[in-house]
Amino acid sequence: MSQDPELLRRLLRAKDRMDAASHEEWPVRRLARVSGVSEAHFARSFKDAFGVPPHRYLLTRRIERATTLLRETDLSITDIAFQTGWSSLGTFGRTFRDVTGESPGDLRAREKAVQRQPEAVPFCYLAAAHRPVLTIAVSEKRRQGESDTNGEQQNALEPDGLEPTEVP
Repeated sequence: MSQDPELLRRLLRAKDRMDAASHEEWPVRRLARVSGVSEAHFARSFKDAFGVPPHRYLLTRRIERATTLLRETDLSITDIAFQTGWSSLGTFGRTFRDVTGESPGDLRAREKAVQRQPEAVPFCYLAAAHRPVLTIAVSEKRRQGESDTNGEQQNALEPDGLEPTEVP
């Protein structure tokens, strides 16, 4: 479905605001106001234009930012959680694990263990390649993980949300 160029500009304005301040709260009402359209029209049009609902887009940005801070700084996980927009450390940890497949501490430990070589690939390409895939809701991933009946412990789902990752 092709969208009106003026509407796309308005949606991009809201998306840019979320990118610039992903640590802030961005309810649909606020985003719709930035775009100058109704809440229902904004939510529907945003998903049509970008493939994911606004909340999921914001969640992706927060996880990306948290991953970068875990990798590149020595800030505490609590500080990172609050700087990236979560008001609860528990919610941050659970959501981070659901999306990435590992806890923030595990990711940091794994990244610190790997020796870094100068990157030959531009950062924007690396960021896109490591972007969390949120084509299904995090709560749906959790339900799929809980319904695992093969008897093995499951910590995460593959990015497509279909096949579980087995833990040795």
